[in-house]
Amino acid sequence: MITTRCEEKRLSGPASLVRVYKQLKVAERAFGQIKGPIEIRPIHHRLEERVRAHVFICTLAYYVAFEMRERLAPLLFADEAPQMAADPVAPARRSASAKAKASSATTAEGLAAHSFTDLLAALGTLCRNTVRIGAGGHTYSKLTEATPLQARALELLGVSVRA
Repeated sequence: MITTRCEEKRLSGPASLVRVYKQLKVAERAFGQIKGPIEIRPIHHRLEERVRAHVFICTLAYYVAFEMRERLAPLLFADEAPQMAADPVAPARRSASAKAKASSATTAEGLAAHSFTDLLAALGTLCRNTVRIGAGGHTYSKLTEATPLQARALELLGVSVRA
């Protein structure tokens, strides 16, 4: 017998309980991911205002990472169209496009598929250099040229890079 503190009227049976439990697993995985590619380390605060601010920043960072994963899904090994199983206990099934992407390690556009961490690392190589000419102090900015992968990622994120 499964027991829960949730009100009985909010759950329509065992399947509903399993879905709620899986949502808890997603939330726990989110906290684990915050510590990974977006590199938020544990900080111990004692003042309530600082604790609230830290939780807000962590939540905001997770949301940004979540939104980026959603937008960058065509370039990632992620399933762009996950299928919702009728039975919440049944194993998840990957779509045909996700299977094709995983087996070939390329996207539908012919670019190399990446993990989220690897794609962030690839985007991290874009930079703006300030070039100083002689002793006169004249300067100008020079952007590194984006690779096709970086250009597509920036396009999916809705980011325009101007000189």
